[in-house]
Amino acid sequence: MGYRIGVILGDGIGPEIVREARKALDAVCAKYGHHFEYEELLLGGASIDVHGVPLTEETVAAAKGCDAVLMGSIGGDAKTSPWYQLPPERRPEAGLLGIRKALNLFANLRPAYLYDELRAACPLRDDISAAGFDMLIMRELTGGLYFGARKTEEVDGVCVATDTLSYSETEIRRIAKRAFDIAMKRRKKVCSVDKANVLDSSRLWRQVVEEVAKDYPEVALSHMYVDNCAMQLVMNPAQFDVILTENMFGDILSDEASMVTGSIGMLSSASLNETKFGLYEPSHGSAPDIAGQDKANPIATILSAAMLLRYSLDLDEEANALEAAVRQILKEGYRTGDIMSEGCTQVGTREMGDLIAARIME
Repeated sequence: MGYRIGVILGDGIGPEIVREARKALDAVCAKYGHHFEYEELLLGGASIDVHGVPLTEETVAAAKGCDAVLMGSIGGDAKTSPWYQLPPERRPEAGLLGIRKALNLFANLRPAYLYDELRAACPLRDDISAAGFDMLIMRELTGGLYFGARKTEEVDGVCVATDTLSYSETEIRRIAKRAFDIAMKRRKKVCSVDKANVLDSSRLWRQVVEEVAKDYPEVALSHMYVDNCAMQLVMNPAQFDVILTENMFGDILSDEASMVTGSIGMLSSASLNETKFGLYEPSHGSAPDIAGQDKANPIATILSAAMLLRYSLDLDEEANALEAAVRQILKEGYRTGDIMSEGCTQVGTREMGDLIAARIME
């Protein structure tokens, strides 16, 4: 089968980790007889350097012509990069928000799974990590505080900043349906996270989620306040299957979940619209301090490529093979520096990618 894959190399370590994910995808093609045509697209700082803006109409149009998009990390050092001397709407991260909105990527999936081989890297107590965990955070991605109206103004001689958090019933319903659909393929549990004791938007969120739940009688629905969820993620992460939440809460909770896996370098993500199209990226940042040093962990990006195979191309067998290759390499004791532990073999970005690609081909 032939597919067209958009590739956004990104900034910082982005080009390095995307290169290794492409090795894995190329190995999948070689083993299973597929053909991927890659089209490189500019976004973020790389786009600013060429076009003066973080996202162009050309990039959006090209992305729409692809079956899926694989992306590296966006952004740079806020203290030293000239990108951050620009107005907020022209900085790298504005391009990321813009492409999510332009492609209607409202559903963000962030799995957090504790590999047996990485329990030593898990910062939780041994009795907690021994139980393991396998959760998926379903984050609404195009609404809420990040996309609401905002302004900074002077009121009675005092500078006042305002950010608006709003959600419509439609926005909540469509992300809730995605969460329940995925829960049906997992352990059939959804924990909806909100702040309904304080926020009107959360009260509407809870109401709509409960309405959606009626169509999924096999799925057990629970509710949890976001502050309690943050605590539960470090006290008892094994209790969670699918966590459903709004944009800002999901941003924070998914980063917390990534760190209890041992490293944010292990956390993949998918951002989907109402079709099978998706944008796939690691959840970590661009790490400009280690860019070009062959130190970055490419596994999150490689696992994002596996999600691309599964969710956009319906290539489940191929996705399973890629994920199995990652597990095998970890079992064999290979580690990048961020997940290194005693008795293991430390490798760089390139070698980790080579090892995983080789295991796919076996």
